[in-house]
Amino acid sequence: MNRTAEKVLGVISLVFTALGVIASIFGAVFYNMISSNADFRTEMEMEFYSDPSMTPADIDMIFKIIDGFGGFLWLGIVFLVISLVLTIIGLVNIWKNKNPKLAGIMFILGGLTGGILSLTSILLYIAGILSLTKKPKTMYPDDQIITDTPPDDGGMRPL
Repeated sequence: MNRTAEKVLGVISLVFTALGVIASIFGAVFYNMISSNADFRTEMEMEFYSDPSMTPADIDMIFKIIDGFGGFLWLGIVFLVISLVLTIIGLVNIWKNKNPKLAGIMFILGGLTGGILSLTSILLYIAGILSLTKKPKTMYPDDQIITDTPPDDGGMRPL
């Protein structure tokens, strides 16, 4: 059975997920450079203190949020890598029509770990549903062809 739609959707989502992993890693490295640079942090603090509407408690809360953001960034990278691996497993299983049910499950799980409502996840959901619902064509042997005329009677039927 031809599973071109599942293959195309899987490859597109694989490319988008790989780009997301690369962009997230660059973002995490950039975040670590900024958070570890003391000069940048003090300059940000001075900018916040110069704003008369900001209290010291507000500034401390902002820096706590910024410090906690790094852990969530790495958690997002881990989920994207898991989604990438599941998408690759799904593509390997769908490519030669080896196990389309497993591929559909891997696509749906990859969509869930990649983000609930991102474009990549929606493409993976569609590919997974297509993989699970397409039925293989049933091939009938030549000796079971049903016709109106009996084979031995010369075409005449009794009334």
